Amino acid sequence: MELSDNTSKGKVIASGIIPFAFVIIMMAYIFGPGADLLDLGIPLPEITIEKVDFVDSEIQATVRNTGPIPVEVVMADVNDRIHPAAVEPDGFLERYETALVRIPFDWNEAEPYIIGITVDDGTRFEKEIEAAAPALQPTLDLAVFFAIIGTYVGIIPVMIGLLWLPFIKKISKSKYHFFLALTAGLLLFLALDSIEEAIEVSDESLAGSFNGALLVATVVVLSFLGLYYSGEKLVQRASSSKFAKPVAIALMISIGIGLHNFGEGLAIGAAVGMGSIAFSTFLIVGFALHNTTEGIAIAAPMSRGKLMIGKLAAMGMIAGSPAIFGAWIGGFVYSPFTSVIFLGIGAGAIFQVIVILMKWLREEGDKNLSSASVASGFAVGMLVMYLTSIFV
Repeated sequence: MELSDNTSKGKVIASGIIPFAFVIIMMAYIFGPGADLLDLGIPLPEITIEKVDFVDSEIQATVRNTGPIPVEVVMADVNDRIHPAAVEPDGFLERYETALVRIPFDWNEAEPYIIGITVDDGTRFEKEIEAAAPALQPTLDLAVFFAIIGTYVGIIPVMIGLLWLPFIKKISKSKYHFFLALTAGLLLFLALDSIEEAIEVSDESLAGSFNGALLVATVVVLSFLGLYYSGEKLVQRASSSKFAKPVAIALMISIGIGLHNFGEGLAIGAAVGMGSIAFSTFLIVGFALHNTTEGIAIAAPMSRGKLMIGKLAAMGMIAGSPAIFGAWIGGFVYSPFTSVIFLGIGAGAIFQVIVILMKWLREEGDKNLSSASVASGFAVGMLVMYLTSIFV
């Protein structure tokens, strides 16, 4: 009997492996003996200029081979004028390999430039810079500057929003449902905003071979599934206490908002590095007004538990402080690919929190989620976020 069981298990395993084996054989044939049969055209080179830095009397362009064939960088130009250039580590690039092209050039701050790279077959690729700005060098003063900006746009607004907790704690059940739905509306806007930013970054700085929109969609879904599973486990553990569950949900909201603010910090740091943003008082106030609503999202679930100042402050730090780390990374080691990934993760995290909130609203007594308080709360949340985003 045991032998029969082992035989049946072996058949099941074999039936699962055999299709994969045929796929491997097919791919080996296509890229091996069958390659000539599929050679129906001429593969074209593609170079992506991912980043341009202006350093002292030099322009440095980071290039990546995003085409299907190896290429060699042979020439560089600035504003259609050829200039001598050094390529590090060398000019020959396999697919997805990167190189640094260093062009000696006396550039002027705030002037526009077009950087061109030509490969061995004569194809030229270019990137336009609207206004040249000195590349940021990691210094203590600049790190402190980014920390201050991250505090202004991340931590302080969230902490101000948490001050709504005493008010939410004293309102009726229907009004409480309104604020829970308002929270969901706020979060939905943040998720859509993250997706929009991720697609914008991919369109501007990622090559078409990365399939930017599909990359964003994949990261959002995987992030949602992974965090939804871990979030469900967290809520289940907290279900034994009516006071622990609100804390668990508030923690998930804080993490989701924190991931979003990390992406926002990346954008701020990158913008400072490119010299395309001026941090005026009006801009700081605009960010603060927009992000203050994030504190309400954390305060709403926490209002149904015991008032725990320490945990509330910790939630605010989890939600707001990632803006500082994002600004550091965006300013000093910005990468379009990682920016798209983190923005997608932030959107997925927020979507899973929205699902958790909707489930909690049902458990709170609003079974069909179609009451006036829920519908109006959701709508007001979206509207408030849109109106405050206009000031940013």
